[in-house]
Amino acid sequence: MVKSAPPPLTARKPSKVEGLKENSNFLREPVATQILEDTTHFSEDATQILKFHGSYQQDNRDNRVKGQEKDYQFMLRTKNPGGLVPPQLYLALDKLADEYGNHTLRATTRQGFQLHGILKKNLKAAIATIIKNLGSTLGACGDINRNVMAPPVPFKNRPEYGYAWEYAEKIADLLSPQTGAYYEIWLDGEKAISAEEDPEVKAARQRNGNGTIVHDSEEPLYGTHYMPRKFKVSVTVPGDNSIDLYSQDLTLVVITNPGGELEGFDVFAGGGLGRTHNKEETFARLADPICYVDKADVYDIVKAIVATQRDYGDRTDRRHARLKYLINDWGVDKFRAKVEEYFGKPVAPFKQLPEFKYEDFLGWQEQGDGKLFLGISIDNGRVKDEGSLQLKTALREIVEKFNLTIRLTPHQNLILCDIDPENKPAIQEILDRCGVVSDPGKIEPLFRYAMACPALPTCGLAITESERAIPGILERVRALLDKLGLQDEHFVVRMTGCPNGCARPYMAELGFVGSAPESYQVWLGGSPHQTRLAQPIVEKLHHNDIESFLEPIFVYFKKSRQLEESFGDFCDRVGLDAIREFAAQYQPETVPVTTEETPTQVAATKKKAAPSRSRSRISLYDEVYNKLKETATSEGKSMTEIVNEALKAYLQID
Repeated sequence: MVKSAPPPLTARKPSKVEGLKENSNFLREPVATQILEDTTHFSEDATQILKFHGSYQQDNRDNRVKGQEKDYQFMLRTKNPGGLVPPQLYLALDKLADEYGNHTLRATTRQGFQLHGILKKNLKAAIATIIKNLGSTLGACGDINRNVMAPPVPFKNRPEYGYAWEYAEKIADLLSPQTGAYYEIWLDGEKAISAEEDPEVKAARQRNGNGTIVHDSEEPLYGTHYMPRKFKVSVTVPGDNSIDLYSQDLTLVVITNPGGELEGFDVFAGGGLGRTHNKEETFARLADPICYVDKADVYDIVKAIVATQRDYGDRTDRRHARLKYLINDWGVDKFRAKVEEYFGKPVAPFKQLPEFKYEDFLGWQEQGDGKLFLGISIDNGRVKDEGSLQLKTALREIVEKFNLTIRLTPHQNLILCDIDPENKPAIQEILDRCGVVSDPGKIEPLFRYAMACPALPTCGLAITESERAIPGILERVRALLDKLGLQDEHFVVRMTGCPNGCARPYMAELGFVGSAPESYQVWLGGSPHQTRLAQPIVEKLHHNDIESFLEPIFVYFKKSRQLEESFGDFCDRVGLDAIREFAAQYQPETVPVTTEETPTQVAATKKKAAPSRSRSRISLYDEVYNKLKETATSEGKSMTEIVNEALKAYLQID
């Protein structure tokens, strides 16, 4: 039976946000009214709709003053399918960061840019400037398809990469909101200057596929309520996991014939990393292989999957609203069967793929068409001028002088594309003068492969620090590795200030997830290529305890690893129970000697007290320290937390 409309919302009471979407007149209100008001901020209801327009209302917690209004400011996020940033747009964003923002740009983990620190009075001018310079923020946030990702590398002699870029753009267009609200509010109804939409995409959007279309609606694919939660899509090529494909709601993998011609796509669905502490019903999940489709059917399979989530995703509990929960609850077979109903025919079996691997594409490289590209590492994605590193100045000068296109990477870096070889020396001179490292071999690997979310002070969800904390923590991890004779080791470290997972810590070999002020949940055992979930080993580790917690784990790794085994693979192979058991029995082999202590004093200290630990604040007797460590491991708490609880009880402190 052909359906003409989605089934009604469940009998359970929908979440508040569902009502706001329904009453927004397709994303117009209350934003359209409140943007005209002379206030510093939007109402709580308006901020939910504002997200669809690409902006989050934030409060700079560093500037909070008791009894005064919050320091309201706005984050703007751009939507750049495949990470494409034309030179005109980059220069406009660079200027906006100085005119209205906090003088920095931030490359995101979904290949867009974020501007931070914009005031409400400047929000309209900022968005209008982005639109007029070939950019958009529409759908970069909100319950909608987000930025469509694709490998950023411009290999012009490998046609599969060209197809990935092409279909990232086309799927982004297919799933773009059709409401006129965006241009009415930010450009006073003026139509944006943009390329003509592909007729094939336009026809596919309107084509009714057994209920995929909401008839007589301004939003034929989304309807009045849009999606239950955000929806994330990526397109990649076989073997290339630069886009973290297992973390996406929907991933298309380009399949070509031996002649390099596009035949179709493998389809993955159901990935997602956001979760909530102490809510076991929320969890990170890897995407499942679903099917294969011919290229002629790709738009219809995307619509069928979107419609399945649109109509059957949970609209009552936003914590349970992502596609991953629908597939987890139903199972892949039931999900596939429902997709086939919307698709209108059985899907083809998934085609075998090679092992996926991660690359970051840094440094000077050949494009394959006689030109060069340059991948530049950006610490935590923050483009700024600070001290001897003048990255923002360098990029502006290079883009202005050579009119280069940028591709943002899913690892918060960027690639300068289509560089004429004769311009390489001049570009290198600018980089050298501005302190920008172009040789990835000169970047500390722990920093090169690390990621962190912005977190404090502006993200309203942040529990603790992330971007500002990770440089110091990486330095401490490196010092510990050096101390233990693991100088050549590195692994993927990712950190977030809350459990939502924006920097994808649950795929890391070592993940830190904010769980309390100055404390982190620690995850171990992800793959160096981000193809396997990590597992949590401790719920709250105070940052002062990082060395004492990691030291026995690193020692165990050093003693028991297999030949060329990575840290993440080792942790996954031996398992968390074995790691905990080794850590509980671990005794440091050496005692650091300070210049002030005599050999007699050192011997006495070794006999009486626990060995000196990095960053410890007090000395403990051996038996006390060992019992403390055993208790901390068994209870999943930090030693600092247990000591504080015990001392508060002993000293009768409330």
